[in-house]
Amino acid sequence: MIGGAFFHWQPTPMKITFRCDPALIDVLPCPVAAKAALPDWLRQMAPRMPSAVHQRSIRTVKQCPPFVDAMAHGFMVLLPCDVRVDHGRFAWDWPVAAASVAGHPRAPLSFHVPEQIAGSPLAHGTQSAIKFNSFWTIELEAGWSLMAVHPINRDDLPFRLVTGLVDADSFHAVGINFPAVWTDPSFNAVLPRGTPIAQCYPVPREALELVCEPMSEAHVGQFETVASQIMAGPGVYRKGYRHKRGAV
Repeated sequence: MIGGAFFHWQPTPMKITFRCDPALIDVLPCPVAAKAALPDWLRQMAPRMPSAVHQRSIRTVKQCPPFVDAMAHGFMVLLPCDVRVDHGRFAWDWPVAAASVAGHPRAPLSFHVPEQIAGSPLAHGTQSAIKFNSFWTIELEAGWSLMAVHPINRDDLPFRLVTGLVDADSFHAVGINFPAVWTDPSFNAVLPRGTPIAQCYPVPREALELVCEPMSEAHVGQFETVASQIMAGPGVYRKGYRHKRGAV
């Protein structure tokens, strides 16, 4: 309190700058906040379902804040055009203007040969890995790296993105490509333009200090209090501990 007034501290927004070839600025889907790309199945889920085990209606993951907040965290990179998949063959028809930047990708996909993932759990025989080409460069503020993961809780997508961490505060002159493994051999359809292909968020490059210790008497008291509140009814975390996410 200063001069009788209370001030509410708000964190400074993290600035993330996306740049693309000027020739493509009007045709590329821009990255979007992840909360703007939540899937239809989440919106359509029932908030409660009857449980034979519990003999009553119970809450679904739609009412689980950590589940939903994880899906809404960071931003999504989107597929730039429709991609047709037919028995493992990929095709697209994307009549965009010629790139004005030398060395810029033209295709939405390219591929990694199977040998690049041989010996890892990602390998599926002689199947190649796909690579979602990047049409946007991503610049973060100094001291931050970019974590790229498969869109969280999106097992409905027919591929699995390979997780990667890039120091995008220094590496941002070119785009970051996103390798993935195609996991649904029965998928013979169109992967539509705008499909989320990578969920990204900044992480600080700070050393970690890991401390393991027994609970103090005060910690034991706090544990027992919160545990009893959780056992007494729902909404404890959401009402008392969850922080409101900032607008994007």
